[in-house]
Amino acid sequence: MDYLDKYDDLVKLITEAVEIDGKKFSLKDDFEKFFIRGNKTAGTRIRKMMQELKKISQEIRSDVQDYKGKI
Repeated sequence: MDYLDKYDDLVKLITEAVEIDGKKFSLKDDFEKFFIRGNKTAGTRIRKMMQELKKISQEIRSDVQDYKGKI
């Protein structure tokens, strides 16, 4: 996977609906559901999305470090 694919995945996770357990969810909508309406399930989805965000970010960070070493 090249860096543009990883960037696109990162942007998609933050801005678009993401599929979790066969259903589509939006990070923005889940923030509203959790923090305004108190929906605990939305909090679980936020944590899942944040974990995925962490994973993608770590991959990008590693790629940057590898590339930086080659320059």
